[in-house]
Amino acid sequence: MKHFFKLILLFITTFNCAQKPTIEVAKNNQPLISYVNPFIGTGGHGHTYPGATMPFGMMQLSPDTRLDGWDGCSGYHYSDDYIYGFSHTHLSGTGVSDYGDILLMPTNKVDFNNGADGKKGYKAHFSHDNEMAEPGYYKVHLDATNIDVELTVSKRSGVQKYQFSNSKPQIVILDLEHRDEVLGSKIHVISNSEVSGYRHSKAWATNQMLFYNIQFSRPFKKITLLDDATKNKKVKAAFEFDASESDKLQIKI
Repeated sequence: MKHFFKLILLFITTFNCAQKPTIEVAKNNQPLISYVNPFIGTGGHGHTYPGATMPFGMMQLSPDTRLDGWDGCSGYHYSDDYIYGFSHTHLSGTGVSDYGDILLMPTNKVDFNNGADGKKGYKAHFSHDNEMAEPGYYKVHLDATNIDVELTVSKRSGVQKYQFSNSKPQIVILDLEHRDEVLGSKIHVISNSEVSGYRHSKAWATNQMLFYNIQFSRPFKKITLLDDATKNKKVKAAFEFDASESDKLQIKI
């Protein structure tokens, strides 16, 4: 009887070992990028930015809410509630500030003051309730001017899309003086829908030269340039668009 039970046990063990285990693969109906939160690190001392970028891409298109300070290294801090504009180059997690090149800002009037001096300027209030970000895309509503802004990128270009309020003036500010010390700059008007130029700046990188080309989806009817006569350079421009044509404007740089 004892040997019989041993044979039964041996048979059961051999049978179980011969069975192929079945592994259930967990099903995921959500794309993996849906788990990415670009706002991680934008508060505290994280020094990251929430804007649109691609792996190994040339652009880091993101809102700028801070002009200086250690916690403003990336140009954005979650505790801020004003946006100065949307520039195309940013550093992430460095602890040292730089870049913020080629800043564009939609607004309703020609005003070259960014508002950092306490005056109204072209900066605009925003709320995180009306802000969202996902990999390669950013969107925010500017409360002061009632303008919706969307940002996205490809490997070598950035695209901004503005939704203006009906009947209000449509102005876009180009600020080459933003953030870093500007050593030289140029704004060259190619046509009423395209401009190009460069910005030569100094910050962490002491000799940074960046060339740009901006294409508007609609022609501007007027351009106002602000010169720095002391250094013989054009540092800012205001482009005015016909509000009767459309309330949408797309910009590629």
